Amino acid sequence: MTDQPPAADSGSPDIPGKPTSASRTTLSHIMTHNDTNLLGTVHGGVIMKLVDDAAGAVAGRHSGGPAVTASMDEMAFLEPVRVGDLVHVKAQVNWTGRTSMEVGVRVLAERWNESAPPTQVGSAYLVFAAVDADGKPRRVPQVLPETERDKRRYQEAQIRRTHRLARRRAIMDLREKRAAEGFED
Repeated sequence: MTDQPPAADSGSPDIPGKPTSASRTTLSHIMTHNDTNLLGTVHGGVIMKLVDDAAGAVAGRHSGGPAVTASMDEMAFLEPVRVGDLVHVKAQVNWTGRTSMEVGVRVLAERWNESAPPTQVGSAYLVFAAVDADGKPRRVPQVLPETERDKRRYQEAQIRRTHRLARRRAIMDLREKRAAEGFED
């Protein structure tokens, strides 16, 4: 449903494309004791929620309406986040299909009371599907990469999409084969 092959122009002819910068956003949040796990660092789920929130805002902005998380892949936690860290979640649309978008997210952290530059502590890629009022997929504008970095991210997103589709196909083929052999899952 969400990772369908894009139309020839990757967007609807009646929907003008949007530059990458049009929906790019940063969500910042200071981490408190309520955000910690048993080890005293910020729980990965707290960071994942911030990632999903920022990515959802970007997807909604780009698509001009509601968008739902279809998948999250390659969530990487690079460094621990601690109480008192100011976390910045930067998100942008990397690629668009007919009804889906890949959003790339970088997570940075800095001490709230220091002037040292932020450190990258995580990254993720999420796929969002734009939906209408009935929850049915709807068309999204084509993303228009502006910089060389945006173009590289667009190309890398196409590779990730190809891998997601191939993985899904391989799993479905295996399930069909097992069902034909009489195995019930």
